Amino acid sequence: MKRVLQVVALVVAISAVVFWLAAGAQRGWTKTSTPVKSVDEVTGIEGITYKEQFVPGLDFLGAALLGAGLLAGASLIFRKTKTKTTIHSNRTINS
Repeated sequence: MKRVLQVVALVVAISAVVFWLAAGAQRGWTKTSTPVKSVDEVTGIEGITYKEQFVPGLDFLGAALLGAGLLAGASLIFRKTKTKTTIHSNRTINS
């Protein structure tokens, strides 16, 4: 169980970092929409419209890494399983 939690924590941490980098690596708060400059066809005036797009920020990355840390910490609860080795002695005593 200990090893499983450690592996899951590592997978969560690596996945979160890769997703954060691939999705835009926003170094601020997570955004659900991004500004896009647009030009009005009739007047020629520039304006800003918003496009719905999920861009994970540092809060997303921090939450994922915190979760991975909690999983890794939970693995410390479990002890290493010790296997008992028994040595049988087959001595015969002649009297």
